[in-house]
Amino acid sequence: MQNKVIPRAFGLFLPHKSTQIPNPRPMIETLSTTTPVGTMATMQEMGHEQLVYCHDEASGLKAMIGIHSTVLGPALGGTRMWNYKNEDEAVRDVLRLSQGMTYKAAVAGLNLGGGKAVIIGNSRTDKSEAMFKAYGRFVNSLSGKYITAEDVGTSKTDMAWIASETAHVSGLPESMGGSGDPSPVTAYGVYMGMKAGAQAVFGTNDLAGRRVLVQGIGNVGSYLIDHLISEGAKVYISDIYDPAIESLMKKYQGLSVVNPSLVAEADVDIYAPCALGGTLNSESIPLLRCSLVAGGANNQLAEESDMQRLMDRSIAYAPDFVINAGGLINVYAEIKGFNRDWAMEQTRNIYQQTLAIFEQASNDQLSTNKAAIQLAQKRLSSALS
Repeated sequence: MQNKVIPRAFGLFLPHKSTQIPNPRPMIETLSTTTPVGTMATMQEMGHEQLVYCHDEASGLKAMIGIHSTVLGPALGGTRMWNYKNEDEAVRDVLRLSQGMTYKAAVAGLNLGGGKAVIIGNSRTDKSEAMFKAYGRFVNSLSGKYITAEDVGTSKTDMAWIASETAHVSGLPESMGGSGDPSPVTAYGVYMGMKAGAQAVFGTNDLAGRRVLVQGIGNVGSYLIDHLISEGAKVYISDIYDPAIESLMKKYQGLSVVNPSLVAEADVDIYAPCALGGTLNSESIPLLRCSLVAGGANNQLAEESDMQRLMDRSIAYAPDFVINAGGLINVYAEIKGFNRDWAMEQTRNIYQQTLAIFEQASNDQLSTNKAAIQLAQKRLSSALS
């Protein structure tokens, strides 16, 4: 029997602060899409505990694991595989995403911390079983401090490969005792958050006849479209992957396709970003014609100032880390041994949570993003008091 190579990782560490929370700030206030990253100062400013670099020459693995907080429990977050332009871009993404997971878990009331991982590579051409098994050994070396799951560019098959090397993985296929694909639960939460946003903006949560643009029609986007079509919304779709467009056009009649370069200019009521983050920025926001942004993508705001840009144009924003928490709820249910019905019931609460955030923002004259972050910080602080 061949001996397994024990992974060795280069990591940046900050001591866990058990007596006080390190004044966490909104992810959009601390790291924009252009901020240079990779220093201990950046981690301190954002409140991260650990950043781990992982490399396996034999399989070609190049990955990073970001652990933002374990105040509420082990850091749980998906593993994203993306063909980043450079290392700085990958580090920037993993730091922003892991911080967002801390807030997501806190607002959702889950006993979990925030973490995230990224693998640098093309998810359609660079994957291999050896790569994900090597990655699984790195996850295992953290001894449960980080629990991984699916994300953009990874699948249930990838999770099964990881699970052959570590128990610290969730979102496994049902055949392996897992909860299966979390995308339907994520999409349901986005749908609930969108309806709450509609109630706040339009005075009714009825989406029948509303023009909704879904940008990114992968797993979450396509399930979201199912809900919207069922309610009678007028759905517009946009994606850079033509086969996905063609598949949905065969499934549903009446869909309208928007060129990816014209998404910001689309004349719709609701814009639902469901691909990668940063689509709300200084270039796109002046072009927006919607009244509400409510989508499943993480880190939709490219920079802090983009929230103010939306407010200046009277465009409402349902905070992404609040309404896309369904997937996290689903994998938490798997870890705790709860069934899918429990996960869906908890995810339904996103409607009331989102409504409460809109009300708090209005009462306190805050942005909805700051109101949501304050809610997360309050729970984190309570856990340490």
